[in-house]
Amino acid sequence: MEEVHRAPEPEVLAPLLERARLGAAERDRIVATSLELLADLREGQRTGWVNQFLQEYRLNSSEGVALLSLAEAFLRVPDPDTADRLIADKLGDGDWRSHAGHSHSQLVNSATWGLVIGRALVGQNQQANALKRLIARSGEPFVRQAVGAAMRMMGEIFVMGRTIEEAIKRMKKPEHRGFTASFDMLGEAARTFPDAERYFTSYLGAIEAVGKARSGGSTEANHSISVKLSALHPRYEVAQWGRCVPYLTERLETLAEAAAKAGIGLTVDAEESERLEMSFDIIEAVAELPALKGWNGFGMAIQAYGKRAQRTIGWAEALASRTGRMMPVRLVKGAYWDSEIKHSQEMGLPDYPLFTRKAATDVCYLACAKDMLEAKAIRPAFATHNALTAATIIEWAGPRGKDGSASFEFQRLHGMGEGLFERLVREKGHRCRIYAPVGGHRDLLAYLVRRLLENGANSSFVHQLADEHLTDEQLLADPVDRIVAVGGTRHPSIPLPGDLFMPQRPNSQGLDLEDWRVLKRVKEGIAGRSGIGPEPEPVTDVAPLVDRAARAFPGWSGLPIEDRAACMIRLADLLEERRGELMALAVHEANKTIPDALAEVREAIDFCRYYAGEAVEKLQPVELPGPTGESNILRMEGRGVWTCIAPWNFPLAIFTGQVAAALVTGNTVIAKPAPQTPRIAAEAVRLAHLAGVPEDALILVPGGPTVGAALTGDPRIAGVAFTGSTPTAKKIAQSLLEGDDRPIVPLIAETGGVNAMIVDSTALAEQVVADVLLSAFGSAGQRCSALRLLLVQEEVAEHMIQMLTGAMDALIVGDPADPATDVGPVIDDAAYDKLMTHRAAMKDRWVKTLEVPEKGRFVPPTLIRLDSMDDLKTEWFGPLLHVATWKSGKLEETVQRVNAKGFGLTMGLHSRIARGSELVEARARVGNLYVNRSMIGAIVGSQPFGGEGLSGTGPKAGGPHYLPRFCAERVTSIDTTSAGGNASLLSLDDVGLGL
Repeated sequence: MEEVHRAPEPEVLAPLLERARLGAAERDRIVATSLELLADLREGQRTGWVNQFLQEYRLNSSEGVALLSLAEAFLRVPDPDTADRLIADKLGDGDWRSHAGHSHSQLVNSATWGLVIGRALVGQNQQANALKRLIARSGEPFVRQAVGAAMRMMGEIFVMGRTIEEAIKRMKKPEHRGFTASFDMLGEAARTFPDAERYFTSYLGAIEAVGKARSGGSTEANHSISVKLSALHPRYEVAQWGRCVPYLTERLETLAEAAAKAGIGLTVDAEESERLEMSFDIIEAVAELPALKGWNGFGMAIQAYGKRAQRTIGWAEALASRTGRMMPVRLVKGAYWDSEIKHSQEMGLPDYPLFTRKAATDVCYLACAKDMLEAKAIRPAFATHNALTAATIIEWAGPRGKDGSASFEFQRLHGMGEGLFERLVREKGHRCRIYAPVGGHRDLLAYLVRRLLENGANSSFVHQLADEHLTDEQLLADPVDRIVAVGGTRHPSIPLPGDLFMPQRPNSQGLDLEDWRVLKRVKEGIAGRSGIGPEPEPVTDVAPLVDRAARAFPGWSGLPIEDRAACMIRLADLLEERRGELMALAVHEANKTIPDALAEVREAIDFCRYYAGEAVEKLQPVELPGPTGESNILRMEGRGVWTCIAPWNFPLAIFTGQVAAALVTGNTVIAKPAPQTPRIAAEAVRLAHLAGVPEDALILVPGGPTVGAALTGDPRIAGVAFTGSTPTAKKIAQSLLEGDDRPIVPLIAETGGVNAMIVDSTALAEQVVADVLLSAFGSAGQRCSALRLLLVQEEVAEHMIQMLTGAMDALIVGDPADPATDVGPVIDDAAYDKLMTHRAAMKDRWVKTLEVPEKGRFVPPTLIRLDSMDDLKTEWFGPLLHVATWKSGKLEETVQRVNAKGFGLTMGLHSRIARGSELVEARARVGNLYVNRSMIGAIVGSQPFGGEGLSGTGPKAGGPHYLPRFCAERVTSIDTTSAGGNASLLSLDDVGLGL
């Protein structure tokens, strides 16, 4: 399936369109059935208050988004102060009054008036104050209790039960008569091994309970269980294939054997596309178990938004035939669409693994449905809320859907699509299974948000059904016709990952490291290049080299900007061509892990292309306004010879970025790499010369601090770009001021920081933990931007820290050339000794530390508890994370205390309170603030990087203000009247010549 995964959309759609195409008579019958289903569905929408509530507050309205955000966070907030601020944040700006009285449901209208009053209670205007006085001290607790009750009521609607017993009991209620359920124990994804074990136990208990409640008859006539493999292992990732696939296979075997014994079905849920082939291995191994022969309850889910959906159905049919079983296959539209689009863009992949148009997904769904209906060894289950889709399946299935064999079934989400299937089940003999989440309401929230977004999106059938401006004809438009009308092309607002930054520049090409074949080739290529060659000889005398660069300056700076930019673009292309060799150098010389090595090369490429585009666009001469008879031209020109001093932690990306910026602006460059990583710098310089940069315009100067001091002390140096430690930056700044005759030259310094992440009680713990692991321990903590100080609101600190320590247990510390490695060794003995000394001094404060290999400079990732955030005063450049707490209501004070440390590079915030984000943005004195995401991985042109205070001078690398710092600004003013006046005035019609 590899060739389909990233194939162009029209190419993948062509056979699907033919498969899904309808004849005229067939289409007429389907539309007639669809209209009947629409009537049923609309009736169902009118009778359910939640359906009406969601129609009133749609996701394309600010009120709908506010309510969704409130529902996502409220129930997990333990402290009343934060709960009140969350309510005020989400309700305070909504125009709730405009919704009052609009709904057919009295309950919805009552809820709306509650929101009107709620806004008044949490607002700041005169009316709010009067109402607060009226209700006196009961005001905000009243709102808090009301909101809590509303959120729990939503939980009742979307969750079948808090326990499996409660869910089974609820399925016996009259409204579910004729339906069966597939219970999902809300195992979204395990972050820790204890989480995974808890989910596994929950699944086993559910299988036992559902088996006991079995009503007899065939497996398909009874309730079933759905299982997420990502809930059973915290590292369900391709890079961890070797350890997670065998483990998950064993776990799934146990669950399958229990389900077979209980006589119920077990379905493996769909996951993100990169896990598909891992799922194949696991499912295949379980299906082939001799102990399960004859049991037809083992199934899988397939997502029709994926380009490999049809081939996956073929794979399932072949597996079922080979193992002599009927395999249940649930066909769904898809659940991770937006995140997979974003991921492909970030990774610079050639194309998307899924369709970019909703109609294309619908076409694929229908083509897959036809294949499933014709398959001999598949028992189809069609999960849909779309009347047209359901009617098409009914037409194609003919009488098979109504006989006792139950050759297929429909499925729908609990809390969604009421009315669509009731008559089909109770009057026409079709079967429908309800996908029913089970668990505590607090646990459902991430699931709830995803499902509401998925089914409430503007393009979804559920949302379109509520749009009074859409006719039935528009609702029931044939998706094949819609795709043919646009030629099967990709959606125009979703550029290919490679075109993300066009027209200025192409995105750097990535590698799909989540494809095991690609990862295997990369691993073998890096292992085959372990001999990284001799280290360049250090320089002892820099003066002759500065002479050479100075002599080269007039010729290089005299070239047109376009020519210098073309050299940078050629350098970017060469870097991309040599990606494999450069990644190997980064792994073997700088101890980069494979993903970090790829990111390093891509960033270097992006720097070259970005600065080339910026130079051509923004450094051209500019004609300035002035009085008539005068010409004023501003020019940006090179200053002379620049010294660029790069660090070892980004030996290619930062090195190349500094050099490219200096060169494209017309300067010549003496480039000094860190003494730990001279080989990769030497290769970058060699490629720059191949790209057309004269050898005297870019000169590599290997060496240590003595060489650096000689360069910065040379009065002919016209500017310095430096990335490294704060003490070294200060020494360079002082050296640039020495000597009475020395010009005042610019220093661009990027240094480190005591980078803090602030977490409040509205944050989702699972998301926080994932971002903390990456920010603190990715690259062995050896990034300027890395997280050093985690500040957690005290009300949730213990839970957050417990989850974090559990997630640390899943980290792999080892050889960076192994794709499974998360944390490699630190760069050298000096760094190792410094970090280990600090770690030993803090031993009585360790919360968690990991075992590491005995040989090598491996600093154990360690979590250190502080009594106060003020106890951390300096940067520790490695995998050591310090954690402290802060009190509710003290967010601004917490930010100020972080500011007081004097560093200002990065800061993180995890919160669902928008006003909190605004406060931090206004108060934080940092160069880069990251909200609800990791703190590392700044993208050139998107997230310009650099700090302030003790963390650097600016301007930001990879940003629009970087290049001018390398330039001298020069203005030429010419009085044209001295040569006989302004001739252009003579062409004006109404000029009086005074003759």
